[in-house]
Amino acid sequence: MKRRSSRAGRGATPHVDYARLAELRYQIRRFLRIREEAAREAGVEPQQYLLLLQVKGLEGRGPVTISALTERLQIRHHATVQLVDRVVERDMVRRSRTHRDRRGVVVELTPRGNGVLKRLALYSLTELRTAGPALATALTRLIGRPSRTRRPHGPPGSTRNVR
Repeated sequence: MKRRSSRAGRGATPHVDYARLAELRYQIRRFLRIREEAAREAGVEPQQYLLLLQVKGLEGRGPVTISALTERLQIRHHATVQLVDRVVERDMVRRSRTHRDRRGVVVELTPRGNGVLKRLALYSLTELRTAGPALATALTRLIGRPSRTRRPHGPPGSTRNVR
């Protein structure tokens, strides 16, 4: 008597398109490498540029705290503190205590940090215009062609556009 596989009844194993997954990963890494080189040419480390970008991007959403930056940068809390320390030393951000909780730290850009960020952000937008289509194509090929119909269980107002 044959034993049934423990997978019986669970459906087939999903197909993985390694070539398309590899292409997407290549396009993402290529774009990031170019951005890392641009940051270094501007005299900042790539993580410092990312910090500046997140500080600016979080403005107006409430205080830009170490915890918020830790989440946005996807690094550990102590690494965020060290990164902020290095950028403070370079006069690109300043930190101050929050009004509500004197233990909390708020981070904000200095004029120097704003200037560095502006130059790098403009370059990023230019590079996205060049590399963006390849990134979008790789993603679309991996996840499938978008449709006009609304996803059955998507969030309200979510639709996919046809290219």
